Amino acid sequence: MARVAIEYCTQCRWLLRAAWMAQELLNTFGTDLDEVALVPGTGGVFRITVDAEQIWERRADGGFPDIAQLKQRVRDRVAPGRDLGHLDRDRSS
Repeated sequence: MARVAIEYCTQCRWLLRAAWMAQELLNTFGTDLDEVALVPGTGGVFRITVDAEQIWERRADGGFPDIAQLKQRVRDRVAPGRDLGHLDRDRSS
């Protein structure tokens, strides 16, 4: 099981984006995740980690992840054998 942390900038008002991503991850991975935490930050931060390993950082990765990218990166660390259905099929076409 894993802990996902989504650190978001409060100054930029990115809470709703972070909360929506957290909801999507919980809906997709359910009990494969121990926790999805929302971590307030400042300075334009938007960073997502799985068990303290960074999987997305807004500046380094060129913006925000689309939800398919995010789910695939979380899946690759949490449940590598899991089929994400249409997300995986759309990517391979």
